[in-house]
Amino acid sequence: MDRLIGTRLARFLIPAVFLALMLALWEFAVAAGWLRRLLFPPPSRLIGSAIELASVGVPVGNTLLYNASVTLARILAGFIGALVLAIPLGLLIGSRPLLDRATQPIVGFCRSVATLSLLPLALVWFGIGETSKIFLIGYGCFWVMLSNVIAAVRLVDPVLLNAARTMDIPEHRLFMRVVLPATLPRIAAGARIALGVGFMVIVGAEMIGTVTGLGALIMEARTFYRTDITMIGMLAIGILGLVLTSALARLETRLMPWLPRGNAEAG
Repeated sequence: MDRLIGTRLARFLIPAVFLALMLALWEFAVAAGWLRRLLFPPPSRLIGSAIELASVGVPVGNTLLYNASVTLARILAGFIGALVLAIPLGLLIGSRPLLDRATQPIVGFCRSVATLSLLPLALVWFGIGETSKIFLIGYGCFWVMLSNVIAAVRLVDPVLLNAARTMDIPEHRLFMRVVLPATLPRIAAGARIALGVGFMVIVGAEMIGTVTGLGALIMEARTFYRTDITMIGMLAIGILGLVLTSALARLETRLMPWLPRGNAEAG
């Protein structure tokens, strides 16, 4: 037990000490004039700017917490919508070889289209409101998720299917008892990849046609040469991504307790 606690403590302390050293070196480099304060504001300046953003906001009233909550809501709306559509559709396509072959060109093409290239069309179709941003996030997440679900069904080990059939499991129950459990790990991995795509899309989507969200905050900071606020916005996006990815990993351990713990936490 003591050894386990010591191992966990070491996993926390080593990155923490390394991070503290890097921040101290950064602070010293700015103070010594090795780095320009305007381009690389020191950690002490970032802390002050973070307090300003949290209490007052830039512009006034547009606080960091408010912007983060808006960005989070947009990402979750697009991401969850993509999962709801992509998972059943991917399971259907993957389980029908003819349908799989027929849709391969469409899936490959749509996944290859850069999501942000659709921004002008999204603004024309849905206006500058929330719908256009959620559409872009959902589009990017959907095709990534769909291709991963199709591949997951396609790669189910035939040995598992044959073994189930030898035990006289009816075909209509074969899917729920064999195919779905076998595809869950790859579906979960696809969800993490899709979530990452959602975060990449939201930054670009929020830089045009809105004054709220972390992407809009970064854009506003660029206009006024506030490099410190830009860095804080980037840090906030990274923290949101880390929190959501960790939540997905915990959900995986609950849905798939038979997997080694390291597999669920990877990625």
